[in-house]
Amino acid sequence: MTIKLLITGGTIDKAYDELTGQLVFKKTHLVDMLNRSRSMVDTLSEVLFLKDSLDMSDVDRALILRKCQASDTNHVLITHGTDTMVETAKLLGKEVNNKNIVLFGAMIPYSINSSDALFNLGVALSAVQTKECGVYIAMNGQVFDFDKVEKNKGLGIFTSA
Repeated sequence: MTIKLLITGGTIDKAYDELTGQLVFKKTHLVDMLNRSRSMVDTLSEVLFLKDSLDMSDVDRALILRKCQASDTNHVLITHGTDTMVETAKLLGKEVNNKNIVLFGAMIPYSINSSDALFNLGVALSAVQTKECGVYIAMNGQVFDFDKVEKNKGLGIFTSA
């Protein structure tokens, strides 16, 4: 089984810029994450863009949708910023029904020691291999159906809707 990994940015791929004191995009960390976690899963990665999800447009979401639909594999992982992850998942859930698609991200960048990125990647990798066809969000050690999840911004976690 080959898993297509679509990379779109989000907090998971941000890094601290020492000159500006801000979190910025320099490169994706996903290949490093897969290597560090010693994943033996066959993956094919493609960087679509590196954006904060608050900066994503309908054009960006349409690109994600097209890439999912055109994928030769039925197993797709998508890195995504947490602020609009549910919105993208709902679009995919309405338009794609013959693939297993899992979106995941991080509340803390991978480049910061206390990050949840590796854990969320592990949960997402497991979910994309074992769940039935559908669209899911893997965050906080849980896997949610695309239409039964919300981000609780007050707690900084995803919960069932």
